[in-house]
Order: sequence, then structure tokens, then C-alpha cells
Amino acid sequence: MLYHLLLPLKDSTFAFNVVRYISFRSAAAMATALLICLFLYPRFIRFLQKKKYGQEIRDDGPQTHLVKAGTPTMGGLLILASIIISTLLWARLDNPSVWMVLTIAVGFLAVGFVDDWNKIARKNTKGLSGKLRLLLEFFISGVTIGVGVAFYDIDTSLTFPFLKDVSVDLGWAYVVFAAFVITGCANAVNLTDGLDGLAIGPVMTSALTFGVLAYLAGNVNFAEYLQIPYVAGAGELTVMTVTIAGAGMGFLWYNSYPAEIFMGDTGSLPLGGVLGALAVLTHNEILLAIVGGVFVAETLSVIIQVISFKSTGKRVFLMAPIHHHFEKKGWEEPKVIVRFWIISILLALVALMSLKLR
Repeated sequence: MLYHLLLPLKDSTFAFNVVRYISFRSAAAMATALLICLFLYPRFIRFLQKKKYGQEIRDDGPQTHLVKAGTPTMGGLLILASIIISTLLWARLDNPSVWMVLTIAVGFLAVGFVDDWNKIARKNTKGLSGKLRLLLEFFISGVTIGVGVAFYDIDTSLTFPFLKDVSVDLGWAYVVFAAFVITGCANAVNLTDGLDGLAIGPVMTSALTFGVLAYLAGNVNFAEYLQIPYVAGAGELTVMTVTIAGAGMGFLWYNSYPAEIFMGDTGSLPLGGVLGALAVLTHNEILLAIVGGVFVAETLSVIIQVISFKSTGKRVFLMAPIHHHFEKKGWEEPKVIVRFWIISILLALVALMSLKLR
């Protein structure tokens, strides 16, 4: 919005020329999202406490988590509000990719809110049925990407990291594949959100990584030099990626151990959906598995645990997702969190290294 309002004024006041630059608007967007969260979270937490919108804790989970019962949840509402507001203020609103990511963010936010609200209303840990939630997420993702393919010429080719000039055009099957990537990423982040600050750290790292990838993909010279697909307009997604980091830092101020508020499905589902959408729109779908390696590991631990228990009656992990396994082994919660953050940063560096290994 501010880009469109301020840029025409550069002829009379040259200082307004800075809004042309993605770097300036990205920094401003990050600061805006951070300040919104820092300023509003104390009031939001008091509101949730007054309404008694607290988290229900699983009986079969680690016993150390029982003290967290009643901690305000649905903190993701403010995370997403700050991301959306900051993006609308500082991103170019004539960019279709920005609107597609915002659509997925709002759609997944609605699904997560209904899920959290059902848990609060029923005073248990069950929300929407898993099948219905997945169906809604897949529908939102598929329709959004389908519109992009039909009307905005989204490339339907699948590219491969570490390989140059290798791609497969999936045609309309790409829409199904993209919906699977986005839905899968959303639920992987959701599974990771089990300890104070555990999910938001890798979310911020992944968002900033995709910010770099989006900026490079949207610059024809950088894309040609690095031999990655050039995606017109992708650079503008950088503005949105840094709002995630800014909002994440503001949320982490209150979510760090011991947490004063949880993000809930209201936060984890749309944040994961946005990361998936960023991977799709920058054509880094496969690289997402590296960037979001922590989320992948969490998801695989659940799948392995379920398959093993159903087929042999034995558990591979002491408890799944895998962060609970390490808690059961005696790791303190902050140690699990920080070590997972470190792994996330290392994986992000590996993903960025792939740009030169082609």
C-alpha cells in the first residue's frame, strides 16, 4: 500500500524513492510486524486469560507439561495479523504471488482457528477431525495454485536442487503436487509445535531462507548466474518472508520457555502453509525438505511410530513426535528447543549452499 502511495511523491521529495527497493521495504516490514507483536501481545494475553481460553494438555504426554494447562492459546491470531498488516503496508499489491500467499495464510488461519476453538469449547485436545482438516487445507491450496496456473502463468515445472537444467513439466498435475506440498508443510509445522518456542524458531529460519531464495529467483541476473529458475515478481515475496521473522521474534518474546502464550493451530497451520506456498512459488519445492528438515524429522517420527506400533506392537521412539522422545530421555525442554534451532540453522545453510552446487 505504502509503495503505491509514496512512490509517486519521489518527484517532489526524492527521499520517497527508497520505497522502490525491496531491501528497504523488507526491513520496514520486519520492524512493523515486530512492533505490532511486542505492543499488542501483553493486552492479548490478558484478554485470553480473562476469557479463560487456555490450552488443554494431553494426559499421555510428558508429565512435566501438565503445569502448562490453562496457558493462553490461539496466539497465532496476532502473529498472522501482524504478518498480514505488515505485508499489506509494505509489499507491492499489484503482485499476484503476494495475494496467493496471503490467501493461503488467511484460509489456513480460518481452519486453525476453528480447530482451536473446538478444543477450547469442548475442553479437550480434539478439534476438527483429521480428515476434514486435511481436506479443507488441500482444497484451499489447490484452488489458490490452480488460479495461479490458469490466470497468472505459474510455471508447472518441477526443478531439482544440486542439478542444473533438469526439470519436469507436470502440467495440471502440478496443482495437486503443490497442494500436497503446502498441506504437508502446514501439518509438519503443526506437529513440531509441542514445546515452548520450538516451532517458531525453525519457522523464522525457514522464512528468512526463502526470503533469500525469493529475492534471487526474482532477479534475472542472479537467477541466470546461479542457474536457478527465474520467477518474475518473486522478489516481492521477500517482504512477506521477513514479516514472518519479525512477527516470530515478537511472539517468541512471550512464547520462550516458560511460555506465557501458545500459538495453537491458529498459528502453526497458516505459518506452515505459508512456508509451503513460498517453496512452491519460488520453485524450491524439493529444497523445502532440507530447509524445513526439522519439520520433516518430526513428521517422519510420527509416521514411523504409528507404522511400527500397528505392525509389531512396539514403539521405535519413547514418544512421538521426536521432541518428546528426547524429553523422555531426560533432556530439559530448553535444551531440546535450542538444539533443534541449531539444526534448523545448519539445514538452512545447506539449502543455500545448494545454489552453488549445480
